[in-house]
Amino acid sequence: MKLTNEFDSVRTWANNKGILAKGDPKTQFIKLLEEVGELSRSILKNNDTEFIDAIGDCVIVLTNLAAIKGYTIEECINSAYQEIKSRTGKMENGTFVKDK
Repeated sequence: MKLTNEFDSVRTWANNKGILAKGDPKTQFIKLLEEVGELSRSILKNNDTEFIDAIGDCVIVLTNLAAIKGYTIEECINSAYQEIKSRTGKMENGTFVKDK
């Protein structure tokens, strides 16, 4: 799974802003919750412009959080994908429910 350079751009931006050097996981997690709240509002309001922005903001915060902890977002995505790629299950009420 090859991902694009956008993550490198985010890390460069975060480094230039001091987020990677001075940020900590707890404050980044709180920031993520704030962005998830914005995502929730965009879904409830059916506002695609806000939805796109909120998804992007969540990914940026997750990219920064991973970097602060010494990982890359690409490693995290790949690890999660390796776990789910062979998962079986079915859709129930709009949600994928994995087999036990």
